Amino acid sequence: MQPLRALLASRRTEQVITVLIVINAIILGLETSDTVMASWGSWLLWADRILLTVFVIEIAARLVVHRLAFFRDPWSLFDFVVVGVALVPATGAFSVLRALRVLRVLRLITVAPSLKRVVSALISALPGMGAIVMLLALVFYVSSVMATMLFGESFPQWFGSLGASAYSLFQIMTLESWSMGIVRPVMEVYPYAWAFFVPFILATAFTMLNLFIGVVVSAMQEEHDDLLKADHEEVEAHLRQAAAEREQARVESSAEARAMTNELKAMRAEMADLRRLLADRAG
Repeated sequence: MQPLRALLASRRTEQVITVLIVINAIILGLETSDTVMASWGSWLLWADRILLTVFVIEIAARLVVHRLAFFRDPWSLFDFVVVGVALVPATGAFSVLRALRVLRVLRLITVAPSLKRVVSALISALPGMGAIVMLLALVFYVSSVMATMLFGESFPQWFGSLGASAYSLFQIMTLESWSMGIVRPVMEVYPYAWAFFVPFILATAFTMLNLFIGVVVSAMQEEHDDLLKADHEEVEAHLRQAAAEREQARVESSAEARAMTNELKAMRAEMADLRRLLADRAG
């Protein structure tokens, strides 16, 4: 069991799995080409099956080594699900799962520590994003109601209902054809419509976007700080261990020195006794 654990944890195994994931991603991309499939289809399918077998063996080995602890690790569960989806027969009602095979490429996240840190930072930023999303939804609702009341009668295709207004405002927020496509035609009928759309764009497209970026950057900084703190604590632990080993060696050396001193004293006492004995016999 220990050799298998060491093999799975080795840097070489991680590099091999990474290379195989990249190769698998290239193969899945080539399978979308009719020309390539016509010439190399059978070879690509065999290569895909071989790579899938390797991934299944790797997951099985990790299950054997870690057992129940495997399912307590979110990244291990992610690998398990991604590989498991590829094992479902992609026929009949499950034919849509054939497209999900490309999810195997996402395993690069689990083998690249830098990608794992980015994803962890994004996940930790979700609570902060939730508050921003609620604020954005509130702004959208108020703006949609106002737009429907102001422009719905003249432009029902864009602002005829609450849903249509929300969709049009979302398009405006993305800055996709917002000026020539929507705002300028509205301004031909309502010249002061810019007083509604410009503040909306400033409040959503710029302010909210910067808030999202700020939350993500803050989360990534915290993730980086936690990593540095963990490294610092690890270094301190090694230093404490080294100091304890040096102290133990010093104590052992002191004990050995005291033992040698005592032995020398004992030898001197014995030699003195021998001298006295020889002197008594000579006298």
